[in-house]
Amino acid sequence: MITVYGTGPMFGLPHASPFAFKAEMLLKISGLPYKLARADIRKAPKGKIPWIDDDGVIVPDTAFIKRHLEEKHGIDFSGGYSKREQGIGLAVERLLEDHVYWLNIHSRWLDGDNFQRGPFRFFDDAPALIRPLIRKMVLRTVQQSVHAHGIGRHDAAGREYLGKLAIDAMADILGDNPYILGERVCGTDATAFAFMASLACPVFASPHIAQVHEHANLVAYLDRMTRSYFPDLATASS
Repeated sequence: MITVYGTGPMFGLPHASPFAFKAEMLLKISGLPYKLARADIRKAPKGKIPWIDDDGVIVPDTAFIKRHLEEKHGIDFSGGYSKREQGIGLAVERLLEDHVYWLNIHSRWLDGDNFQRGPFRFFDDAPALIRPLIRKMVLRTVQQSVHAHGIGRHDAAGREYLGKLAIDAMADILGDNPYILGERVCGTDATAFAFMASLACPVFASPHIAQVHEHANLVAYLDRMTRSYFPDLATASS
C-alpha cells in the first residue's frame, strides 16, 4: 500500500496544496491502491509537501513520484500520445507549476482577505502564544519568494494580464478534447486538473476565477474530472 502525504481536504478541494492534489491524482490515474496521511512539514524529506511512502521507499516531489510509479509499478502516464504531444503536455505542466502556481500563491497569501479565508488557518495547530509570530515569519518568506520569482514585482493589472494569457492558452490547448491532450487521460491531466481547480477555487476572490469561467470547455473539464475522480466532492458541491 502506498501512502500519500498531503495537506488534506480544504476549501472544497482534495488538498490545499495543488502539488499534493497532483500527487493523489497520479495515484488515481495509476489505479494503484493507496491511502492518505496528513503531512508534517517538519518531517518532509525536502522540506516540501507532498511525498509518498511506497513500502518503505520515500519519494518526495511529484516529478519523482511520477517517475517512481512508472519505474517500479510499470505505470504508463503517456496516454499513448506521440512524443510531440507529450512535449506539449510537459510544457503545459511547467506553465502551471512554474507560473500559474505563483499567481495563485500571490492571490491567496498576499491579498489580506484571501489570506484570512485560507492560509491564516494553516497555523491553527501551532501553540497559541507563538502562532502570530509564526504566521508573520512564514508570510514574510512567501512575500520574498513571490518577489524573487518575479510575479510579485507586477501590479494587479499585470498579474491579471499574465493570468489571462495562461488561462486562454489552456483553453486553446484543451479545445474540444475530453482531456488535455485528446481522447485519453494522461499524466498531464494530473497537473492540469489540480492546478486549474486550485486556481478557480470559489472560496477566494480572484480575477483568475472569472478568467477560467470565460471558457466553457475549462469549466466542463474541471467538472468532468471532479465527477470522475472525486465524486464525493462533486456531490457536495452540487
